[in-house]
Amino acid sequence: MENKATLRVELLSSTKDLDIIAYAGKLCYSKTTISDLKKKLVQSEIDLFVEKLTDLGHLSPLEHVSFTFGIEGISRAATHQLVRHRIASYSQQSQRYVKQDQFNYVIPSDVLKNEKALEVFLTQMKQIQRSYKEITTNLMDGYIYDYLTKTLDTKDIINESKYLHKTLKEMNKRKYNELEKVAIENARYVFPNACETKIIVTMNARALLNFFNERCCVRAQKEIREVAYKMLMLVKKEAPAIFKKAGPKCFGLGYCPENDMKDSECHKITHKQLLDLIKTNV
Repeated sequence: MENKATLRVELLSSTKDLDIIAYAGKLCYSKTTISDLKKKLVQSEIDLFVEKLTDLGHLSPLEHVSFTFGIEGISRAATHQLVRHRIASYSQQSQRYVKQDQFNYVIPSDVLKNEKALEVFLTQMKQIQRSYKEITTNLMDGYIYDYLTKTLDTKDIINESKYLHKTLKEMNKRKYNELEKVAIENARYVFPNACETKIIVTMNARALLNFFNERCCVRAQKEIREVAYKMLMLVKKEAPAIFKKAGPKCFGLGYCPENDMKDSECHKITHKQLLDLIKTNV
């Protein structure tokens, strides 16, 4: 399991300026100018005012601050769920431009606990890696041969992989790189959802509260839930006034709004339970 990916979440930067949230919130209810608002703002009351805004559900002022995370060791399956949160910015490692000679993969916890399932899973990952390499090589051989036959005298071309690659690298390295890009962007189609990726995510505070509502819930898939817990821990430390009541819907509401789903795993989560879940998954 040397290629097993390890989840890492880092808070890269934040614009956790609570003053901006307070200005924006107070402006909605005031006749005064923004300059006067800034003068009248009492620094010691800002945290309480921001908490009051979140309690009231007046969340639009929270959109003026944002948080940027670096996430590694996450599967393509999980990032497909992550990017459904559309009020955000994403920069993800490309499988078109980054050649995956040895790709890492995420193993679901239930597969890890089942010896027979794990054996099948690991065998499949090894086979996919071999297939990726073979498809890349076969495509490259074909691309290079076609290019050389149009450029050189066909009598001088040896249709053998090592010769083809060596010849084009020496003749035109830029063209070689262009053809390799085309090969790997086609070969990547064999990659599984388990394939590890890296992504940088920026969300404003309001979008993050929604993200935590949905992805900290026990109904969310375990991997995206672990990502959400790690992100939640980081922002709770960074901006506690904003994220004091952040978490699954039941944590903020005091009841489960989806209890008609009859999900036996679902439960009203307490503050202690949420903190325990965060600690367990960090």
